[in-house]
Amino acid sequence: MLKRSHYWPPGHWDWLIHLSFKHGCRCGPMIYVGGQVDKDIKGKCLNLYDLNTQTATVMKHIRTVLSGFDADHADVVKLVAFYVNDGTVDERAFLAHVAAQLPPGARPAITAVPLPWLAYPGMMVEIEPVAMRGADGKVLAKSHSEPPRHQPTGAPNLAHAVRCGQMIHVGAQSARDEVGRVLHPGDIVRQSELVMQNLAKVLAPFGATLDDAVKFNIWYVGQGTTADWQKAAEVRARFFKEPGPVATGLPVPWLPDGEMIRMELVAMLGEDGKSLPRQHVWPQGHWDWPIHLPYKHGLKCADMVFVGGQVALDAKGNVLEKGDLLKQTVIAMDNIATVLDGFGLNLDDAVKNNAFYVGAAGPDTIVANQRIRSARYTEPGPASTGVPVKFLAMEGMMTEIEIIAMAR
Repeated sequence: MLKRSHYWPPGHWDWLIHLSFKHGCRCGPMIYVGGQVDKDIKGKCLNLYDLNTQTATVMKHIRTVLSGFDADHADVVKLVAFYVNDGTVDERAFLAHVAAQLPPGARPAITAVPLPWLAYPGMMVEIEPVAMRGADGKVLAKSHSEPPRHQPTGAPNLAHAVRCGQMIHVGAQSARDEVGRVLHPGDIVRQSELVMQNLAKVLAPFGATLDDAVKFNIWYVGQGTTADWQKAAEVRARFFKEPGPVATGLPVPWLPDGEMIRMELVAMLGEDGKSLPRQHVWPQGHWDWPIHLPYKHGLKCADMVFVGGQVALDAKGNVLEKGDLLKQTVIAMDNIATVLDGFGLNLDDAVKNNAFYVGAAGPDTIVANQRIRSARYTEPGPASTGVPVKFLAMEGMMTEIEIIAMAR
């Protein structure tokens, strides 16, 4: 049985209500930290509207949480940075500022997600890391993928992808050339094909292919309709054999420089270079997308279990309880429990919970969503990140929740 531990640093920032989630959760070599923000112990946001100060504080918070597992910034393999950008923030400068908070040579993969707002007014950034440290406390060997003539990473202390043991974490790839120029600006279909090729290109130095992907996340410019993503989704689907990875696709109102889409993934490959056996779950009668796609709801590989973004749809792709965030949150959590049950697991096996919900910056919406999600876990619960979005993939859809669990 893999040893599981949780950490809440003394005096660390808190939410407005008591929740079962913890700031960090470790199982085996995997360390998941919930989205870190600049708040105080009473849940009050600090340094309002100051992106640079909040970013530096958040990176310190990450180091504090990791220290509870005898780990530090050098053990981070992946960062996802949600930050407020209405087009006036230079994303390259933001990434450089994040990278500057890391020790030299850290080089995690990174995904930046620009959003119009975060959970509270004045909150400018929320960053979640994944770190890996040997169960015996030893630093684990890492390798990085930097294909020649590939798009820039955003800062020298970042990498396109990191391999550590069986895990490969790939940061967001976009349709940019080697000098950072966006190709086919405004064309989501052409860009989707290029980004899929870039993902394959980044995996190749590790001896991995898209067939080794276990988790696939898509961020695309959209306004909350099926037409935003359907044609591009059909293009992406051609790059995966069935059964494919789990997937989460989320619209954002804007990406810089004419970008229409950026994608990230997690892959798993044996340390001997051989593909690892995997198990997929699609519960009978479970919800489906409006078009056929190769992704499955759940995937188990070694000790890792991934559940793709769960939503309130029926088996024909119709939205249930349109516009009702609370009812949809219950349905999405029920769907997660059903998928986990297919592996003989339950919600208490989760190590990371990511919830995306339609809502503006303000405490009422996130607190209502948090309360429902938190109640489904036995304390101490998993690490958690909650992010408001302007739209989801279909009209009337209010939340999408994804889970990473680990077999006991």
